[in-house]
Amino acid sequence: MKLHLVAGARPNFMKIAPLLRGLANHPAIRPSFVHTAQHFDDAMSSTIWRGLGLSDPDHVLNCEPSENGDPIVGMMQAYEALCHEDRPDMVLVVGDVNSSRAAAIVATEINVPLVHLEAGLRCFDPDMPEEQNRIEIDHKAGLLLTPSMDADANLRAEGITADRIKRVGNIMADTLAMMKGRIDQEETARKLDLVKGRYVLVTLHRQGNVDDLDRLHQICHALMVLATKADICFVLHPRTEKRLQASRLMVPLRTAGVRLLPPMGYVGFTSLMQDAGVVVTDSGGVQEETSLLGVPCLTLRTSTERPITITLGTNQLVELHQLSDTVTSVLHASDYRVRQPADIPLWNGMTASRVIRELEAFLPGRAG
Repeated sequence: MKLHLVAGARPNFMKIAPLLRGLANHPAIRPSFVHTAQHFDDAMSSTIWRGLGLSDPDHVLNCEPSENGDPIVGMMQAYEALCHEDRPDMVLVVGDVNSSRAAAIVATEINVPLVHLEAGLRCFDPDMPEEQNRIEIDHKAGLLLTPSMDADANLRAEGITADRIKRVGNIMADTLAMMKGRIDQEETARKLDLVKGRYVLVTLHRQGNVDDLDRLHQICHALMVLATKADICFVLHPRTEKRLQASRLMVPLRTAGVRLLPPMGYVGFTSLMQDAGVVVTDSGGVQEETSLLGVPCLTLRTSTERPITITLGTNQLVELHQLSDTVTSVLHASDYRVRQPADIPLWNGMTASRVIRELEAFLPGRAG
């Protein structure tokens, strides 16, 4: 059985790495790594997968921009062309990025069974592009692999039948377990001359935070105030860097003492996250990873599609006007807190093996 594992953005590569390893010598399932080139610069793509020990993709899509500028249209056209040349028996997409939506639409249109890993997550903000992607992918997929019980409940509430829903846990926990030895040896904080547990790590890229220039100015002002109290490391997503440059905020941030860092590989960034006093983010994956590491996380959003990281993890939602005081409070408390990784059911580093079992059961007639 030929399986396309479709990835195109930084988080995807981390999520398919354990699957590619687990399927490397599978007797029936032949995986192909398909890169949509949603993230095409080295820092957000090849640096990530090579750092995870993956070989280069089996297929890289050559996406032509559409007339209306919609990136999904170009990816759909390129992926459909690939499927005509190398038709899979099954397509697996992960998460909520545009690449996953594009591949899901194509798989449905050409009648190839679709699997969604990380299904069922909802933040209930219909204006968020990622939420729109999640819903569309889930309702097209024949097999929905969920990370947590809330995701199961969301799918059932939307009328998806129980036989399509399989809870497998969080694949990011597998990646973390797989790479933990290298992460511990990396010591990014020491290399940057930072005191472990006493600095703030910031990573922001969501449309609601960085595309609204007035809000972006307010966020940067808050970070500049915080820089008078603690070391601030702001790891820049390319989208965020572009907005900061256009708003002429790079120089004021640096002048205020905020460390602006380029995108990092998985090992280096996770090492920096592991030793932070607190992490400020709008990333779903970072909410998960901080909980797995026992690191306090402040999510600069009004809702999250990963509520289990709040109820059972280390995450909390924070409003912009609360940011400075909350960061200061969490940093102070971290001096006395013993870090304890979250104990979330099935987030135990064995998700890939459960996914493989579900794939084997999903299309038994096609195996071989």
